[in-house]
Amino acid sequence: MKLLYALLCEDAHIRHDGRLDVHGIFHQLYAPAFPAQQDRMTLAVAVEWAPAERGRIEFSIDLLDPADAPVITINGHTDVADQGELQGPPQTRLVMPLEGVVFPTEGSFTFQLSVAGEKLRLTPLHLIENAALRG
Repeated sequence: MKLLYALLCEDAHIRHDGRLDVHGIFHQLYAPAFPAQQDRMTLAVAVEWAPAERGRIEFSIDLLDPADAPVITINGHTDVADQGELQGPPQTRLVMPLEGVVFPTEGSFTFQLSVAGEKLRLTPLHLIENAALRG
């Protein structure tokens, strides 16, 4: 398994030709106080699979807080098949809208992908308190 990309954005869509259209990439959010809620954000991830990785593959994605404790967990699976002669290695592309995520504290959060005991850190998200936003 090889991570091709992982990002947080306002919105993302996989086009018919397989390309990804992304709008509003970010790595930090500001809140007037904590806990804080983000109404909507999208996690986009692409993974390339090794030749031995085929069939139904179970995975989970955790949002880890600054102490590496899970805040949310997303469980899923992907079906990986051999590619045709003129195609590259098989890939799984995930575009996951996340709504109403509550961040209990300020600090650096991380998304982490787990597959068959292997863990990959995906992308950080820094939550920053900004008292000027109180109003």
